[in-house]
Amino acid sequence: MNRGAVAEIHLFALAHNLDVIRNITGNRRVISVVKADAYGHGSIEVSKKLVKEETSFLAVAYSGEAVQLRNSGISAPVIVLFDSWAFDDFFDYDLIPVLHDVSAASALSEFAEKRGSSISVHVKIDTGMGRLGLLGEHAVVEIMKISSMKGIHLTGLMSHFSDADLSDRSYAMLQLERFRGIRDEAVRKLNRNLFSHIANSSAILTFEDAYLDAVRPGIMLYGYSPLDKSNQQYPDNIKLLPAMRVKTSVLAVRNIPAAYPVSYARTFHTKRQSRIGLLPVGYADGFNRLFSNNADVLVRGKRAPVVGRVCMDLTMVDLTEIAEAREGDEVILLGEQGGESITAQELADRAKTIPYEILTSLGKYSRRIYFDVPSC
Repeated sequence: MNRGAVAEIHLFALAHNLDVIRNITGNRRVISVVKADAYGHGSIEVSKKLVKEETSFLAVAYSGEAVQLRNSGISAPVIVLFDSWAFDDFFDYDLIPVLHDVSAASALSEFAEKRGSSISVHVKIDTGMGRLGLLGEHAVVEIMKISSMKGIHLTGLMSHFSDADLSDRSYAMLQLERFRGIRDEAVRKLNRNLFSHIANSSAILTFEDAYLDAVRPGIMLYGYSPLDKSNQQYPDNIKLLPAMRVKTSVLAVRNIPAAYPVSYARTFHTKRQSRIGLLPVGYADGFNRLFSNNADVLVRGKRAPVVGRVCMDLTMVDLTEIAEAREGDEVILLGEQGGESITAQELADRAKTIPYEILTSLGKYSRRIYFDVPSC
């Protein structure tokens, strides 16, 4: 048998979530973020679906991700967010690099001149995230330098919020104010518009002023809100559809006596005679070791707790309360079954992380299959 889990990717959910985003933002242009293999959903199939649904741009982290999309036949505009030195790829594959400093821009200009060509670029402004981008009072001067370089056509400006998911939006408002100030001064000096974007999924849900010329959803496309439900800004009327369902099957069922240890270090002992199911997934398959004694799976529409430590290749669950469970039964690690559901947010809470990590981990290690119509 094959090891690990199967991830069902529901492409129709992507289309639904994209429509939700458009409805919220008044049909702003959408830059769909498909980095990290589309958050574990598979960047090629996901991008093809989003392009079919007329997303304006795709965005990836590094040029290698963009090259994969181009080699699969995707011709839509692709923005490369972090990798500003992959000059050959930018020209050979018609990509839009995001420049973070003048030195990279200067080197790109020289490269463009040697090729006798030109390239459209966006420039990133660091408004308070502290990662990449032009900083503070020198930003406008550096934008002007970049815009004057041969072979470079400056078409866009972008920035990134540090914490637009918080109920207290004061820092996000400060970042937006900084970004707008720099943009407005640059536009005035250049005497032309610059395509501007800063709104991630959190800002789409909470911060209408940040929509600008386009929005950049990531996690929302895949069916999850980045906001904690305790957030005062949490929009209860927004209905996103999770695009990933992860399943495996019961490998074996064992009858174990009371007071018997299960798995490494004996962190779990049965309290009664128990039926313990073994699943052919472990931490090597993206099922986090922090789920040891700390997560549920679904079997026949009922919750079965993980017992003992998650192993590299196996996970044990308690099936005692599911008397009808048998070897070969479908097991849901993430998703719905029989009216019950386990969400990426639930698993993230258990592991004290965020849904992004759950999706990228399970999606990366599972065998993916794709559906483009809802199941009955």
